[in-house]
This record gives sequence, C-alpha cells and structure tokens, in this order.
Amino acid sequence: MDKNTRICIIGAGPAGLSAGMYLEQKGYDNYTILERNDHVGGKCHSPHYNGRRYEMGAIMGVPSYYAVHDVEEFCGITHDGPQLNRNYKDKTGKVIEPFEPKKNLTKIPRLLKMKSEVKKLGEILETKYKGYDVNGHRGVAQGRYDGYAVTPEREPVSGINENLKDLALPFKEFCEKNGVELTQDIWIGPFTSFGYGYFDEIPAAYVLKYLDFQTCMNFVKINLWTWKEGTQYIWECLNDKLKNHARLNSNITKIERKDGKVYVTVNGETEEFDKLIVTAPLQYFPDYADAREDEKKYFSKIEYERYDVLAVETEPENHPEISYYVFDNMTPERLGHLMVYYRRWRDTKDQVITTYALRKHKNSEEIPYEVCKQTVLNDLKTMHNPASNVVNEQSWYYFPHVFTEDYAAGWYDDVEAMQGKYDTFYAGEVMSFGDMDETAEYSRELVERFF
Repeated sequence: MDKNTRICIIGAGPAGLSAGMYLEQKGYDNYTILERNDHVGGKCHSPHYNGRRYEMGAIMGVPSYYAVHDVEEFCGITHDGPQLNRNYKDKTGKVIEPFEPKKNLTKIPRLLKMKSEVKKLGEILETKYKGYDVNGHRGVAQGRYDGYAVTPEREPVSGINENLKDLALPFKEFCEKNGVELTQDIWIGPFTSFGYGYFDEIPAAYVLKYLDFQTCMNFVKINLWTWKEGTQYIWECLNDKLKNHARLNSNITKIERKDGKVYVTVNGETEEFDKLIVTAPLQYFPDYADAREDEKKYFSKIEYERYDVLAVETEPENHPEISYYVFDNMTPERLGHLMVYYRRWRDTKDQVITTYALRKHKNSEEIPYEVCKQTVLNDLKTMHNPASNVVNEQSWYYFPHVFTEDYAAGWYDDVEAMQGKYDTFYAGEVMSFGDMDETAEYSRELVERFF
C-alpha cells in the first residue's frame, strides 16, 4: 500500500493508538486518530484522587503482554506500579483460603484432583489444541489456525487442527469434554471477576486466547505488572509519542464510503480519507456509517457484558487490608453481586477501593444498574468494609463477543473476509478479546497483514 495513504482510525483506546504506532513503524505517517471522549485509553481509565491514580477499568498486565511491552519500549516507560496481592472471602464475608490444603483438610482430594487437571489442561492445550493461543479467531471454526505465536518474537504460525472447533463450545462444556472440569476453579478468578462473563455461556476460544496457559499461571503466581500512574498512563504516553496525536472530543456523525474514498463528518466538517480502521465498537458502526447489509448482519450478532465499577471511600477503620475475591458471587445465580474489590495502594487509607459486578447473563434478564449498585454496596457491608461515599461509578460496554452458535458458524471467518472490502478494516475488542494486550496485538497483526 502507498505509504502516503490517508488513514482514519476511529477510537483512541489501546487498539486505535496501537494501530497508529504500528503504522508509523512501517512508514505510514498520514494517519488520523479520532476519539469522541476527552481522554485516550478507553477502558484503561485511571482517574486521580488525593494525589494518586486509581483504576476504573483495566488494572494489571502480565509478562506475556508482548504488545503492551512494545508500547512500553516505544515510549520509554515500564511497569512501575504497586505490587498486587489478594485474599478470598465467602459470600458471608468470612476470610477463606480455598487453595490451601492445610486449611481445607476435607477438600484435599478435590484440590489434588484440580492440580492434576490443571496439568492435564496445559498438556492438551499444547498438543490436542495446538494453535489455540494464536491472537484472533481466524480459521478456528474451520479447524485451523493462522496468525502469530504468543512469544516475544511473535513468529507467524499456521496449520490445520480439527480439534480447534471445540473452542466454539462454552468453556464449561469444553472442560467437561476434556475431563478437566475443576480447572474452572482457577480460570474463573481472572475471567469472570474481571467482567468477561460466565463459563456456561462464553465460548472457550475467548477464555483460552485471553488466559492461555502461561498467562493464567502468571495470574495464579501473582506475577503481575502495574503502572504507578495507572493503565491509562500507558496510552497517554503512546499518544504523546505518536507523530499524530489523537484528536479528542471528535463527534463523528456520518461516514460515507464511495468511489474508493472515505468521507468522515466529524464535528460538522467532512474530511476525506483513503482507508478506514474501526476500533470503536462495531455493534454501533451502523448508527453513524453507511453500513452495508453484510456489516449490519454480522455486527448485529455482537453481544456484550454489562460490567459495573464503583470507586468508594471507606472510613479508615473499615478500609480492607488487601484486595478480595468472592468466588461465591461469580455464578449466574449470584448475578449482580460483588465479585471482587480492589485495594490498589497498600501504604495509605485515604484512597478509594474499586468494586466490580456483572449484571447480564445470556439466560436471564438484565439487572437494572441501580439495583446492582445497591446490591454491591450492601455486599460491602457484608464483607465488613462498608462504603462511606461513592466517588466514581461506571457501567462499561464490556467484552463484545458472539455466542457459540455464531462462533461455530464462522462469524469470524466471514468478518475477516470483509477486511478491506469497503476500504474499511475492523479491529478492536471483538476481533480478538477485550483486554488491552489482545486488542493491541490484533492491531499489530492487522497492520502486518494489510499495510
């Protein structure tokens, strides 16, 4: 492609800014990033409070976040944030140690079996499901893999593996099929509590491409990255480093694609481009663009999670001594309850804690936001850490995905076949997974494939 191609990127979250970085590294300088909000970072959102930053969205990373590390190296920054740790409570607020045999003598057989099944899962992922961890979903429904390995070098890999079709199954069914049901006890912590839905509804592909074996073990071992100025800082630094900074407060009201050009009406003015990269939610693309019938058909199948975050103050005597996971509340039956609450700063009690809850399941009615909020506040009282004030609140459009039927029918292959068809390329969360590294990695692959 001509290096002078005029490229419009919609969205200045990790996907959009990474697309700008990778384009720039390949010699494309004529790109414009449009962001409707007044800040960059998307769901990497780290507001200030009492002189420090807290997290309203993404919290952490792991050493296998290779695309995020690309950004760190490009910007000259590193993961310099507070060390994280955690403990566990049951739904009554009692502190428990679910993975400590000495504290759960009656559960030793189950814990030993779980350990064996985790080992078994690691082995079959590398053998029976070879290629499972390739970024993105291209070819999976057809029993093949095609992309880049999850290594620092990200060498290209491809191959045929009929077993990969199993990844379309809900993760619960996938585990049952392979005799590793108890591994869900491990994977649920960094998956469901982080807002990515429930194992009886979400295809295994999403679970295992995000929590590939090495990534999940990093979470287990608490081998985690954080950033002193928050995850948003990563993307603020990238935006500052790019030759073309994102244009904030950009309200796009119309996109028209005709005669090999893309016309974008932003803040009342129409601008002309040659190519379009959409990293904003594809589900809403037809609301402002001249979406074709195939775009409408496929994008209408996208579902998403309703993931609510509260930042709350507590009285000093009620401030939690550590972050807590509440496994009891990570089931569809406990929809809307507090799943995890996070203490970022261990050296002071004048900071907020953040709470996380889901309020939508495939087979149940959506819980109203205010009902969920009150449930979480009540749960904090049950946890013996009552809130004295709500400082901030956010209900995210979170983890766009498709369910098993559409995944197995080849949704991803059909959408991938549309890449570039209308001088438009599709990136962002739904094309890979809804964490910052997977979305950035997909942007890298998109640039490698088409630019």
